[in-house]
Amino acid sequence: MIPGPIEFDSEVLTEMGKPSPSHVSKEFIDIFADSLDMMKKVWKCPDGQSFIMAGTGTLAMDMAGANLVEKDDRVLVISTGYFGDRYAQLLERYGADCHVLRSAPGESVSTDLIEKELKTGKYKLLTFTHVDTSTAVKVDPEPIGLLGQQYNVLTILDGVCSVAGEEIRQQDWGIDIVLTASQKAIGVPPGLALLVASERAMEAFELRKNPVLNYYSDWANWLPIMKAYEERRPAYFGTPAVNLVAALNKSLKQILEEGMEKRFERHRIIARAFRSAIKALGLKQVPSEEVAASTLSAPYYPQGIIASEFVQEMNNAGVVIAGGLLPELKTKYFRVGHMGKISYEDILFTVQAMETALEILGYRFDKGAGADAARDALSSHQI
Repeated sequence: MIPGPIEFDSEVLTEMGKPSPSHVSKEFIDIFADSLDMMKKVWKCPDGQSFIMAGTGTLAMDMAGANLVEKDDRVLVISTGYFGDRYAQLLERYGADCHVLRSAPGESVSTDLIEKELKTGKYKLLTFTHVDTSTAVKVDPEPIGLLGQQYNVLTILDGVCSVAGEEIRQQDWGIDIVLTASQKAIGVPPGLALLVASERAMEAFELRKNPVLNYYSDWANWLPIMKAYEERRPAYFGTPAVNLVAALNKSLKQILEEGMEKRFERHRIIARAFRSAIKALGLKQVPSEEVAASTLSAPYYPQGIIASEFVQEMNNAGVVIAGGLLPELKTKYFRVGHMGKISYEDILFTVQAMETALEILGYRFDKGAGADAARDALSSHQI
């Protein structure tokens, strides 16, 4: 139950174990082409350009930065945790002049504050983390996309912990880049960096004055490859992760078969059920209710509970969770992922394991209160 790598569907894993096809075979070209097309449907960006790369979510972040940033470009970074801060560090490597709007832990940055900053100077880029995996804080992308359009600023949404779990309508909301990694809500083992760029982002890339400073990430190298696969022609720059792409193809099909609206709602329901359980057990969480994510939760440990002991007791009860990541709160909270194929039964089992661990460690609570609250929250829904 960590926030990635998540549990993977057996059919997706089966694709990983099949004999590896040639990356220029008709079989694989069709798989790659269909995956590029399905990404646009999952991202809800029919006119966008999809990229599938061998790499991690950090590579997807790097690709967006490398191709859109030139020396001394002004970038506004909205940070709601560890990964927002890290993006500023990444962009500065390419010469960006970054200004960071940073929220307090568990809070978001208001659109009013973002707009106020956009009014003060000419920014080329605005980046934000949709769901920061370190804090479980969710940012509302739609008004930020509208601000980007209004002030002619390119917007980059780090969706590593949100794509295919949280509602995203990239084209309708005017978001220029939405990026993610395979091992989160997309539901594929680690190893793929995934990105969809708007027409406006691709135009900005074409207008660069200087070469991209990262050879591997350079769209000048990869765009012809993506175009060739879209047209179902063989092409080569670097060998794709063929089995991972086949697994991605299977997972994207499953996601679209479920339906995006149903999938968004399923994640919201499960998240509400888990937060109900947290509250019933007397625990607080890092994000406020208004900005709590649907893909993971970040509860605080009760007073007197030692982090390492709780994590170990959860392991003993059959559930793997993640410790804290935000440096200033690292030993004060833990993280539970609930994205992708996670079900009602998984959430209930996790809550029951939490109760077992808390009881062993001497925390007093109404036994069964968490599980009952989760059941009540789910009782009117079919998961």
